[in-house]
Amino acid sequence: MGTLDSLGDVRGKRVLVRSDLNVPLSGGRIGDDGRIRASVPTIRELADSGARVVVMAHLGRPKGAPDPAYSLAPVAERLGELLGAPVAFATDTVGESAHAVVDGLAPGQVAVLENVRFDPGETSKDEAEREAFARRLAELGDAFVSDGFGVVHRKQASVYDVARLLPHAMGELVAGELDVLRRLTEKPERPYAVVLGGSKVSDKLGVIASLLDKADRLLIGGGMVFTFLRAQGHDVGRSLLEEDQVDTCRRYLEQAEASGVRIVLPTDIRVADAVEEGSAVAVVPADAIPADKIGVDIGPDSEKLFAEALADARTVFWNGPMGVFEIEAFSGGTRAVAEALNRVEGLSVVGGGDSAAAVRSLDFPDSAFSHISTGGGASLEYLEGKHLPGLEVLG
Repeated sequence: MGTLDSLGDVRGKRVLVRSDLNVPLSGGRIGDDGRIRASVPTIRELADSGARVVVMAHLGRPKGAPDPAYSLAPVAERLGELLGAPVAFATDTVGESAHAVVDGLAPGQVAVLENVRFDPGETSKDEAEREAFARRLAELGDAFVSDGFGVVHRKQASVYDVARLLPHAMGELVAGELDVLRRLTEKPERPYAVVLGGSKVSDKLGVIASLLDKADRLLIGGGMVFTFLRAQGHDVGRSLLEEDQVDTCRRYLEQAEASGVRIVLPTDIRVADAVEEGSAVAVVPADAIPADKIGVDIGPDSEKLFAEALADARTVFWNGPMGVFEIEAFSGGTRAVAEALNRVEGLSVVGGGDSAAAVRSLDFPDSAFSHISTGGGASLEYLEGKHLPGLEVLG
């Protein structure tokens, strides 16, 4: 896969950049601008090289039609603040506004097109429809740069098809993500610990199966832990439970024991009557969750247990919070894991998505970790060994 240098002299050329600007947005206000900040280095390098930079991205899941709630206008404004220069904004994707804005760019200037998912061709399963939209996007550029790692697992027009139509390269963000993921999968420095959380074990089945023969330790928290506790024969009260995955979790526990991988489960759990602010919290043993309670976080003894399991690790990958971190009373486990990663004397990787949002909401600086991924589901699929069409198309 070629890097930006492989594009040669880009001065005056229109360079389409597929970024990942899918940030939390409410009432026009950005909740976490981490993905925007991560997109800046590639955009700035191209602009400094004299390119006319045209940024493509999506936001949320609009249904193939314009929806003001998912407009990229606030994102374009924030990008301009981070770049320290005005960023033009096209109010459509491939229409009159897009052509006028791109035509008006001078070398070194940047524009953002409106949400590519406002066009049904972006995510269409019909290859002809998808390619037709890609061709209209490609008319706006002379070269293409893939710099949104969070979407490279999607076979979508602005990710996959445009790359087939224009000279292409990967941006700095994608190159950086690949470097970290290779360090996690190809001879990682040991001990190698993986921390998995989040709500559903079914979301992590593939990565658990893949990492059972790569990691030395697997720490499990979040909502998914209750399916593992049920697999051990424990009651979990009203906690989140995927009954159809209990047998699978039991097999993972048996496989880990047979292969010498240590699976670390919480020994105590914070429980509440409801998952809401102000709900009273109690700490109970993990094998004695009351029938009328809901597990909302790992407990204080588990925080110490997890920290000890990470203390001598040289490689750590963390994906998924330990509890409902958005509520302060349920955030202790997630904070404890973040603090433990902060002390790791090796590679510490926060696996994007809710994990990245959690560490930032708990006021940890990005510099506290070796790498905060923007990859989310794409990173997990890479770790599972799946094919990522947005990477494969780059050659």
